[in-house]
Amino acid sequence: MISVSEASVIINQHPYSPKREKIDISGAVGRILAESIKADRDFPPFNRASMDGIAICFDSFQKGIRKFKIEGTLAAGEPAFLLKETSNAIEIMTGAVMPTNADTVIRYEDVSISNGVATVTVDSIEKGESIHPQAQDAKVNEVLLSPGIKISPAEIALMASVGKSQVEVFSFPKTAIISTGNELVDINANPAPHQIRKSNSYALQAALLSIGCNAHLFHLLDEKTVLETELKTILKNHELIILSGGVSKGKFDFVPTVLESIGVQKKFHQVSQKPGKPFWFGASDKHTVFALPGNPVSTYMCFYKYIQPWLFKSLGYQIKPLSAVLGKNFSFKPPLTYFLQVRIENESGRLTAYPDAGGGSGDFANLKNVDGFIELPAEKNDFKMGEAFSYYPFR
Repeated sequence: MISVSEASVIINQHPYSPKREKIDISGAVGRILAESIKADRDFPPFNRASMDGIAICFDSFQKGIRKFKIEGTLAAGEPAFLLKETSNAIEIMTGAVMPTNADTVIRYEDVSISNGVATVTVDSIEKGESIHPQAQDAKVNEVLLSPGIKISPAEIALMASVGKSQVEVFSFPKTAIISTGNELVDINANPAPHQIRKSNSYALQAALLSIGCNAHLFHLLDEKTVLETELKTILKNHELIILSGGVSKGKFDFVPTVLESIGVQKKFHQVSQKPGKPFWFGASDKHTVFALPGNPVSTYMCFYKYIQPWLFKSLGYQIKPLSAVLGKNFSFKPPLTYFLQVRIENESGRLTAYPDAGGGSGDFANLKNVDGFIELPAEKNDFKMGEAFSYYPFR
């Protein structure tokens, strides 16, 4: 067996090489940016009023003028016009272009207006007050966004502001999710007493879809010749292969042998961890293969610990590490890294993890009670309340 850290290093030595695709920004949230986004003009493109009020020439206020005749009203979206007399003022709305000859805005709260004259009711103001200067946020051709950013609604707003209705993002690999096992029946089937419905493949498909990656589902029987034939076909049409089941030491666990026989080179088999010890990983020139244990909690944990970080890193995006502190003492004796299921509470700004181990790696019903896993290192057995550990959320 290899350690968890060794497994992560080996996996990251075999990244996927993504292509680029252009998509509408309406569907870009969650995708990884593949191009630089530049300002097509200054931001803001003009000196703009940041408050509703009156626009004046500051020198006039400095000279003691407190009553300003209103020459007109300037709304957002109108072209700028000239303040004809610097001792006068123009009523101005938030977002409007500053008039020529005006350099300061006094907000409505600090003036009283009667009979076309605005009287300033405060003793002091500052030159340039309540103005958002041209190019303060960004200059024309300045890079606003760089490749490798995970696009959020904030980035969508920036793209729209520079006229980008479509954007280049890194494409996900063509992905196949394969469940194996003669005991599995389809989701709509009425299982016999010795059968169970497929669930791992749907969980993996949903997890991938949540980050924007579509995947095709397949099911293969635990028969060596069937596995060889079907996997060869699947490999021709997919780049990322995720299998669930058939990787342990049972008489019908043919997946590792078959994968090597069809040209996928084993990089490791078995990781010193609980759950998910039988985890198998391999690669070829065109394929990356994660063969996960069939127990549902093992499958689920391996996705969030290994597959999702590998996929994002291949696309140029690094997941920010999280940690949580234990909410109570916990002990675990075997010398394995333990990915403990936990319920998370935010207590005074600190993520606190409350253990809920459930009934083992087959107890997928327990996942409904928890929010993720914390990683307890193999070097110790007793873990104290208040100690911090790496946290892998799935909610």
